[in-house]
Amino acid sequence: MKEHDPVVLKRDKEAFGLKAGDVGTIVLVYPQGGCLVEFVDREGNTLALLDLTEEEVAPL
Repeated sequence: MKEHDPVVLKRDKEAFGLKAGDVGTIVLVYPQGGCLVEFVDREGNTLALLDLTEEEVAPL
């Protein structure tokens, strides 16, 4: 996975109102592993910006 790739959330993140299957975009890939993913609504407003492991997301 690389920056700007769309990904699918594998697990619910209830604290952020996100459900498994929600789609986000990788903003940053960390050299040590994991990535920063942005989730937005239909209007483009950011819902959450989360640090996630590669086990928590899948390529779209």
